[in-house]
Amino acid sequence: MQQFYYDNKIVKNFLYATIFWGIIGMTVGLMLAFLFIFPSYMEGISWLSFGRLRPLHTNAVIFAFVGNAIFAGVYYSMQRLLKARMYSDLLSKINFWGWQLIIVSAAITLPLGYTSTKEYAELEWPIDIAITLVWVVFGINMIGTILKRRERHLYVAIWFYLATFVTIAVLHIFNSLALPVSGLKSYSVYAGVQDALVQWWYGHNAVAFFLTTPFLGLMYYFVPKAANRPVYSYKLSIVHFWSLIFIYIWAGPHHLLYSALPDWAQNLGVVFSIMLLMPSWGGMINGLLTLRGAWDKVRTDPVLKFMVVAITGYGMATFEGPLLSIKSINAIGHYTDWIIAHVHVGALAWNGFLTFGMIYWMVPRIFKTKLYSTKLANTHFWIGTLGIIMYALPMYVAGFTQALMWKEFNPDGTLVYGNFLETVSQIIPMYWMRAIGGSMYIVGAFIMLYNVVKTVKSGSKVEDEHAEAPALSRIKKGRLVGEGWHTWLERKPVQLTILATIAILIGGVVQIVPTIMVKSNIPTISSVKPYTPLELEGRDLYIREGCVGCHSQMIRPFRSEVARYGEYSKAGEFVYDHPFLWGSKRTGPDLHRIGGKYSDSWHLNHMTDPQSTSPGSIMPSYQWIIDDALDASDLERKMRVMVKLGVPYSEEEITNARAHMKEQALKIVDNLYQDPAFAESYEADKKEALANGESFVPMNEREIVALIAYLQRLGTDIKVKDTETE
Repeated sequence: MQQFYYDNKIVKNFLYATIFWGIIGMTVGLMLAFLFIFPSYMEGISWLSFGRLRPLHTNAVIFAFVGNAIFAGVYYSMQRLLKARMYSDLLSKINFWGWQLIIVSAAITLPLGYTSTKEYAELEWPIDIAITLVWVVFGINMIGTILKRRERHLYVAIWFYLATFVTIAVLHIFNSLALPVSGLKSYSVYAGVQDALVQWWYGHNAVAFFLTTPFLGLMYYFVPKAANRPVYSYKLSIVHFWSLIFIYIWAGPHHLLYSALPDWAQNLGVVFSIMLLMPSWGGMINGLLTLRGAWDKVRTDPVLKFMVVAITGYGMATFEGPLLSIKSINAIGHYTDWIIAHVHVGALAWNGFLTFGMIYWMVPRIFKTKLYSTKLANTHFWIGTLGIIMYALPMYVAGFTQALMWKEFNPDGTLVYGNFLETVSQIIPMYWMRAIGGSMYIVGAFIMLYNVVKTVKSGSKVEDEHAEAPALSRIKKGRLVGEGWHTWLERKPVQLTILATIAILIGGVVQIVPTIMVKSNIPTISSVKPYTPLELEGRDLYIREGCVGCHSQMIRPFRSEVARYGEYSKAGEFVYDHPFLWGSKRTGPDLHRIGGKYSDSWHLNHMTDPQSTSPGSIMPSYQWIIDDALDASDLERKMRVMVKLGVPYSEEEITNARAHMKEQALKIVDNLYQDPAFAESYEADKKEALANGESFVPMNEREIVALIAYLQRLGTDIKVKDTETE
């Protein structure tokens, strides 16, 4: 019998980080919810604008809150399932502190506007590299622990941990491929349709393999522990695991239905998304039926309460996902608040509640005490559950309302609600209810914080936990007599990992390689030209401000959208878009055909005071873009990077870029002078600055002019008369 110690200190550190970052991430989310109701309450503060805070919120709740929860649960369960201390205390510490530094760097860079805009992958290239390194450290630590284990067979939870490690590594590396321009600026190596496909191959599977598979592993460990019952079905867990990891990876294109993505890729996404219902519900059934004979305990035990609702939330979200993948339903739900409801049922119930249940289960055990207050934990459960309901139901109503209003026609063929803002004002009460629901959820989190603090204070100092187990005896490599193939596989971590890798790679290869390699998937349009230097700078400003968080640039071939926005979007229009900016939510109207629709003065006034041009708008003003000088110091470097990515800028165009930029900017300023109010105000500001000896930025050198140039370019290429398909 060998003596050893479990490392509880690393678990404690990750638990503390989970609670801390969870409250931070939820607070930012609540701030965003109130911005829909009071769009001006953080007026003029660039780093607190919606476009910059939204990616901070998603990254904080996914990678900071849920990420730390994964590490806490994995480090706790793995040691006990394998009857071994983690492979390396040093690697555990590097994993912890490296992950926290990544989170802090995200919290600094995203509000400052350093973003790739790729959903759930917004962090710039140096941070992407850091994520890769820390993730590899985690993987080495995990695999090293498996190799020195004292338990021969790998429990189902470990299968999910291994699949998570391998798949996230593959997804992150391939989606993050980019060419750096500077220390915090890069361009995706993919463009347009290809970029969209790779992004949602990653984006959907970030949900699948970061928010789902590790939590399924945690479910398979903590639910039986909390219920004091074995997992319902071992055979079902085998089917659940292999079918889930194989099918999940194919489902990404369901985020791009009716887009410019080739039909074959869309249809593949639909088929596999619908198939996904079966393994997902297999996991839910296995989790819930594990509680057979323990349902009386659910009435009193808050841990089980949280876990039951978590598993139920998982079942609801994984039913809704395949439902939304059906094209006729996706035509209604996509771009609406229905998607927001869908995402948050999964995040708040499945990830949030399972995490809360884990915390309430682990904290008393590693501090060797009882939970301070079961009553407070039950209060947290009920206020959190009501918060989820208050959040989700209004968003469903808002989503259906948006879709129906967007698509409604008069008998004469005109849109009933031709003004997009009519649909916005209609759902403001729903946004109020969402904010109330979110407030309830975060109040519950603060109750948990108080309960945990009191529990920690009543307990003893966290020490390494003594354990003993016999050393693993050697047996022959081949299958034993009467040993099933999967039982054999469960004691072969290398083979298991290789097979899991193959299972997840098949779908990715089949979908992505043809889209990148076969030219006919992306028909080119001869009239589509690269962005001018000024437009390129304007596009980067659009990216910096996170405009894609509210505005799509993808008009679907629906009668309602063509009538509202103009000609539907073509794949060939996006060949120079590094990255793509199709968007996934319309809080505001689509902008793909906005070029030439309004005057330059309209855009200036709109950015200065959106309500002045669009009464009822909930868009904040962007005064800093109006006032600030454009930093074009990296212009030539940006264009040379674009050349490496296949954008056909000539050497002459790069050499003369600044002259061309100034020429185009002055034309826009001339257009602005057509507005007497602008001319008067601008000249008065210039005189005042000169009189006071203050520096004055000429209008042609300001950020707003570059942004106007980009907006006026959008969707205009196909209007050129010599348009032809090659």
